[in-house]
Amino acid sequence: MRFDTSQQMRMGQQMKLAPRMIQSMEILQMPLAELEERIEQELASNPTLELAELEPDAEQRNGLGDEGEANPDGELDLGERDATDDFARLDEFETDNPHAAENAFDEDRPRETIDWRAEGSRSLSRLAGEPDARAEMMASAPDRGESLHEQLLKQWGVVDVVEFLRPLGAVLIGYLDDDGYLRTPLEEIAEKATKPSEVNGRGWPPAIDDLELALKAIQLLLEPAGVGARDARECLLLQLDAQLDLADGGLSGASDRDERLIAPSDTVRISRTLVESHFEDLMNNRLPKIAERSGLGLGEIREGIEALRRLSLAPARRLEQTRAEPVMPDVIVEYDEAEDRYIAYMNDARMPNLRINREYALLTRDEHMSTRDKDFIKTNLSNAQWLMDAVEQRRGTLLRVVNAVLVEQRDYLDHGPEALRPLPMTQVAERLGVHVATVSRAVSDKHLMTPRGVIALRSFFTGGLSTEGGEDLSYDAVKAALKEVIEQENKAKPLSDESIVKAMKERGIEIARRTVAKYRSQLGIPSARLRKQF
Repeated sequence: MRFDTSQQMRMGQQMKLAPRMIQSMEILQMPLAELEERIEQELASNPTLELAELEPDAEQRNGLGDEGEANPDGELDLGERDATDDFARLDEFETDNPHAAENAFDEDRPRETIDWRAEGSRSLSRLAGEPDARAEMMASAPDRGESLHEQLLKQWGVVDVVEFLRPLGAVLIGYLDDDGYLRTPLEEIAEKATKPSEVNGRGWPPAIDDLELALKAIQLLLEPAGVGARDARECLLLQLDAQLDLADGGLSGASDRDERLIAPSDTVRISRTLVESHFEDLMNNRLPKIAERSGLGLGEIREGIEALRRLSLAPARRLEQTRAEPVMPDVIVEYDEAEDRYIAYMNDARMPNLRINREYALLTRDEHMSTRDKDFIKTNLSNAQWLMDAVEQRRGTLLRVVNAVLVEQRDYLDHGPEALRPLPMTQVAERLGVHVATVSRAVSDKHLMTPRGVIALRSFFTGGLSTEGGEDLSYDAVKAALKEVIEQENKAKPLSDESIVKAMKERGIEIARRTVAKYRSQLGIPSARLRKQF
């Protein structure tokens, strides 16, 4: 077989995503909090963009007015397309290249491809007396906080232990997972652990007995209780022992929060008996069997189980310093009784009102300004105008999508989750005359504030099935109906999955038993044996 190489010429047309189009996609996809941060970054880096007071005059909002007006709408004529054109071209591009938008972010280049500062911009910004935005952002960046291992090592450094255990404890802490468990066997740690520099006199690798001593010290001396456990049973026992120590000491070392969480010592001792001697039966809800073997009454066992619910199976998570950020809805939905319909409007209360700086716009006409500085200003003016257009286009696209959803999911807003209808994104895209990828980006990470609470916009888009009566139900509505069936069951005789199938069929919903088991798992509902109450 012979292989040859040759050269060929071929003509063809290929459409590629320009940097502006990629950033238009990003602006559309950003939730409100990210968009605010993006605008703040642009305000810090682009001197031609500034905040404006809310005024009814459109010319004031655009930052120009009578002077420097380039067109009747008060926007700069910079020879650039606005973001509306970018979105239109993006729809055309995605129709012809369905996978190109996904691959656009996989190229070996940063996603921020527009050079916001042309050559010579640094000298101009310095002459204007403006601070370095990058330095300001780095200086104001929040501290990342200490990691779990850093916090535990700090505790370990001040506890009172014999000196030869300190390096061993530090090694073990490095093997703890995010929940605080030591999942790796001590024998494996002894083989793989790197010898610490401070080890001397006892040899390496360490003896298993020494590692056991170090682990015991970690379990007894470090907070929170339960850290260093090797399984769930040991984790619960460590926490119960800590509560007994506090109770026997009169709670002298407990905070107010600890006192509210700690059960009476008699109840804690019952809980400890359940975990230590009857853990397998406890996990399988065999309470009568536990009562028979332990001599405890069912009432006492239930009290012990209730005390166990206050404990954590992931104790190290209490040391996490991450704070859950509140969800900021992008759109507010209210019910208009007069018109009997739901009205959507943007949550613009915190959005900055942007305009182009008039002085920089007029500087482009200065004949004495160097070409380099003039090009820098024009580039930033173009970027500022594009950003304002992109934000406005995002606003219009998101409102159109939300209004289409409100029409399709009116029953959900009126009656609740059980009335949620199947709604594919293609249906909304066809209704609005846009590409389905545009709808997908518009709903990504967006939330609505509705009369039924704050709801993720994407949750309105779901598949479903048809009932015996011909009514379409979403999968979420089926889950809601299944949850209601289980909540209404007799807890002394909980329904099996087969019985739930029959109960759902009585409601006109026909699903398979394996589907019931899958939905139970997704909803965090245990099997009938574990739901039984004695």
